[in-house]
Amino acid sequence: MSRIGKLPINIPAGVTVTVNNDNVVTVKGPKGELVQQVDPLIKVDVEANVCHVTRPNDEKEARAKHGLYRALIHNMVTGVSEGYQKTLELVGVGYRVEAQGQILNFSLGYTHPIYLQLPKEVKVETKSERNQNPLVILECADKQLLGQICAKIRSFRKPEPYKGKGIKFQGEVLRRKAGKSAGK
Repeated sequence: MSRIGKLPINIPAGVTVTVNNDNVVTVKGPKGELVQQVDPLIKVDVEANVCHVTRPNDEKEARAKHGLYRALIHNMVTGVSEGYQKTLELVGVGYRVEAQGQILNFSLGYTHPIYLQLPKEVKVETKSERNQNPLVILECADKQLLGQICAKIRSFRKPEPYKGKGIKFQGEVLRRKAGKSAGK
């Protein structure tokens, strides 16, 4: 049995989980509403304030999807009740970011500025303090969407291993390399 898949999902107060005939799970809460299509192999049962994910047999595909869908539904429940937050840090001389509504304007040492249009589900805040690295704080109920946005932002200037310049998650530890060694 999948150790993750067999765990029950506790549904907090203010959150409703519904499953329709097409195996579509809808989770509603104070932070929004999320929808996930579940594979027909997997069965989702909701009783009172606990949700169980079960599989019919021990075939390889069913075992693989059991833990996956339990984790996805758990992330949806956590997202609509508490939400997710990620903080990105811009490390480098002259690296700046501004939020203009749902548009982020990056200045990352290229000859041109980079603009990124964020989906309406994502809340953004930027902080730029003197003698501190600029920060981008992203909040969203959908963990998958938030991770995708963070990966896109990070791809504009990945952290390099010599000086550590680039866009990194706050608190992330980078493996650093030694520079050139003395010749001969």
